[in-house]
Amino acid sequence: MNRFLQMSWLGWILVANVIHAGEPNVKVFVLAGQSNMEGTGFIAADPNRNEGRGSLEFLVRNPATAEKYKHLMTADGAWVVRDDVWIHYLERRGRLTVGYGANSDRIGPELGFGHVVGEAFDEPVLLIKLAWGGKSLAKDFRPPSAGGEVGPFYQEIVRRTRRVLESLEQELPEFKGRGCTLAGFGWHQGWNDRVHQQYNDEYEQNLAHFIRDIRRDLDSPQLPFVIAETGMSGPEEKHPRALSLMKAQANVAEYPEFRGNVAFVGTRTFWRDKDHSPTGQAYHWNTNAETYYLIGEAMGQALLRLRGIKKN
Repeated sequence: MNRFLQMSWLGWILVANVIHAGEPNVKVFVLAGQSNMEGTGFIAADPNRNEGRGSLEFLVRNPATAEKYKHLMTADGAWVVRDDVWIHYLERRGRLTVGYGANSDRIGPELGFGHVVGEAFDEPVLLIKLAWGGKSLAKDFRPPSAGGEVGPFYQEIVRRTRRVLESLEQELPEFKGRGCTLAGFGWHQGWNDRVHQQYNDEYEQNLAHFIRDIRRDLDSPQLPFVIAETGMSGPEEKHPRALSLMKAQANVAEYPEFRGNVAFVGTRTFWRDKDHSPTGQAYHWNTNAETYYLIGEAMGQALLRLRGIKKN
């Protein structure tokens, strides 16, 4: 048995609701996956890339989209930094703003997600983002109940989440004197399983195991869980493996045990073709910032519905 799984019973006890007198608990959400959870949406408008189309700056300044995205920029042209939402992304952390994508010049789903949940809660919000490019569910994120060798990045998700929850003040001194409540989990992953037939065939059962195991290992049996579709290439996708993987993702949310506590978010309508994007990297949603923002926004809205919150 993997040494990670041989921890004592006491070692597995996760204090997901740490109560401190006075200040309200921090609502904590985990966002996990591979490169499209990292996020490659361009922030700055590069005139050499389709005249800046598909960048966040273009969305904010373009009259056709400015009304929806104007909340992301201040009147003097600076990117908004939220004072009620924080992010802990591997070795990077701080108040939520742009630049928490794969690189500091990119965004991922965290930006849209954070704005949605930040508006919904009176308590402070913390996003724990755990994403690494080029990782499969069948191997890298493989959950214990799937059998075989437990994926090292499954272990990392559990280890890093536990560390933040159990050492909140050390990880983020801004939360001194506060407790925290694990409030939801978002998953956006699938490319590395989509391109491998065997991995594709077992994706549905592996994802169901992943949800059950994450809930068990984070001591949160009914943790709301949102699956964002691996919808790159949009509504016109025809490849059999791509279609079967997306069907597997949708199927899991319909399991009787998951109804009302797991949600599937369709993403194919968020696809923007390369003529309206910074690049033609289809596997990275053409690096379109609007796509990444909309994915995060839809994930946040779905999570709120699972929690019975009608805001947004």
